[in-house]
Amino acid sequence: MINTLAGIDIRVEYFALFKACTKKMEEAIHLDSSDANDLYSLLTTKYRFPIPKDRIHLEVNDEYSPWETPLKQGDRVVFIPTVSGG
Repeated sequence: MINTLAGIDIRVEYFALFKACTKKMEEAIHLDSSDANDLYSLLTTKYRFPIPKDRIHLEVNDEYSPWETPLKQGDRVVFIPTVSGG
């Protein structure tokens, strides 16, 4: 009997507030779904990210991406808080 794991493996890199929350620079994550929305929800539950998703830019493989972008095996994901100032 062959045991196959469903899902994908991705790498998440953390910067700024996300790095402070996780106390990590990066980590490998195994996802059962390939949705960035689910990824952010999973990590928010795990690390208690204080920033709502609508105030974050998603970057997948060094490109700004909409939250609906499907994640694929081996993708590199970064969450970037929006910056405001005067």
